Amino acid sequence: MLPNFSYVRAKSVGDAVRALAAPGARLHAGGTDLLGCLREGVVRADKVVSLGAVAALRGISVPAAGGLRIGAMTTLAEVASNKQVLDNYPVLAQAAASVGSPQLRNQGTLGGNLCQRPQCWYFRGDFQCLRKGGDTCSAMQGENQYHAIFGGSACYMVHPSDTAVALVALGARARITGPGGPRTVPLATFFVLPDKDVRNETVLAHNEVVTDILLPRVEPRTKSSYRKVRSRGAWDFALASVALAVTTDDAGVVKRARIVLGAAAPVPWRAEGAEQAIVGHPLTAEAAARAAEAAVKGARALSQNEYKVALLRGVVEEQLLALV
Repeated sequence: MLPNFSYVRAKSVGDAVRALAAPGARLHAGGTDLLGCLREGVVRADKVVSLGAVAALRGISVPAAGGLRIGAMTTLAEVASNKQVLDNYPVLAQAAASVGSPQLRNQGTLGGNLCQRPQCWYFRGDFQCLRKGGDTCSAMQGENQYHAIFGGSACYMVHPSDTAVALVALGARARITGPGGPRTVPLATFFVLPDKDVRNETVLAHNEVVTDILLPRVEPRTKSSYRKVRSRGAWDFALASVALAVTTDDAGVVKRARIVLGAAAPVPWRAEGAEQAIVGHPLTAEAAARAAEAAVKGARALSQNEYKVALLRGVVEEQLLALV
């Protein structure tokens, strides 16, 4: 049962920012995550501030400088089916299409998918874990088969967003508005590791709103893709995922590469060693195998998630070979 709270339907981003200044205020986008958290008592809200009436936050457009602008309230279904996204940023279309179920994709928004709270069962359950003000991460000694093998330190949750992994691979930026006006943050630094802040997953202040996602122009000869491995064919979060964006020259030699792992760390995890393994080389089977091995170098498995190392290695290799 949902607790009692006041409800504000903002008419503009400015309205939302002002309403969020109240203690206990929570932002409501599609609501697919927030309402579940409130119902389960994971978080509390004295006031819910809805962005549903802010039309300026919806839609996909091409800015004058090129690239693509996606409003934060654009649904995942719209992102997955948009022709500009499909033609130029297939990794994002594939990631958006892999989220949840058709019903969730029609309701859930891109901004909400980026800002959702951890799906860790200790955070969602009746445990006073670090993210809820406790003094330990229960996953370290508990049921941890779905938890992080990179970047865990204090907390071993894995970031639940599919689109975040794709957007980091694309070098996207988030435009954020707060009391001090707008600012732009690369998605690569938008998410926060637990050793920097164990209570928050992003750099957002309490009364800031993600308004847009900005994608750069696509370089010629760039290929991108997203692969998600999960227990079930739908409704499920990733056991492991990878987003790739690889640019080659006319001779087929890799000029630039971004390889980002999902369900591996508390943030979308950039596999820089894997990128270095293929840059300057043709994308061959040998190069893909070398990159896959580099992608999992330094992984630190917990007691029940050693399988993720082999799974991520295999997914990286397969997806690189699929780009050839």
